[in-house]
Amino acid sequence: MNSLEKEIASCRICADRFAATRTAHQPRPVVWFRAGTPVLIAGQAPGARVHDSGQPFTDPSGDRLRDWLGIDKAMFYDRSRVSIVPMAFCFPGYNARNADLPPPPVCGQTWHDRVMQTLGEVPLTILVGGHAHKYHLKSRGSVTETVRNWRDHAPRVFALPHPSWRNTAWLKKNPWFQTELLPVLRARVQEVLND
Repeated sequence: MNSLEKEIASCRICADRFAATRTAHQPRPVVWFRAGTPVLIAGQAPGARVHDSGQPFTDPSGDRLRDWLGIDKAMFYDRSRVSIVPMAFCFPGYNARNADLPPPPVCGQTWHDRVMQTLGEVPLTILVGGHAHKYHLKSRGSVTETVRNWRDHAPRVFALPHPSWRNTAWLKKNPWFQTELLPVLRARVQEVLND
């Protein structure tokens, strides 16, 4: 780990916030990035399973995301090829409806700009979910609107919905995502990984 990765891995700025959630958990930053990778996946925040595993996207959302990208686990978890940088590095806990809480803004404010500077120019950035859209694209529109306008940012940036099962209805309502966006995204992923 470089010094920034070590700093993030030891971060405890949200300890009191997490202790006050229904899960009453301790911070466990999931740090998964390296300078020079050709692919950056910019997400929201780790879920409970990722908190337990210490590895990003070790859940059904990760299975769906890997399918969308057209890559296997070995490639996805190769830190020399793929960096995974969420808007918050720790699991934020659950709300009263058992849904993940949003990423605490203090995490992004503390770390994100420094991480992006460390990564430098990345040939392909994949934005997963509305929180990533807002930070990276300064998007003020809905997730649907931002994803629908994917051609405005391709081939360097692709905005995706979150791959959670909660978005299965969204996928059914927006078949263009599967038929138009995903084939272009998969081709671009292969292009930058094989360059």
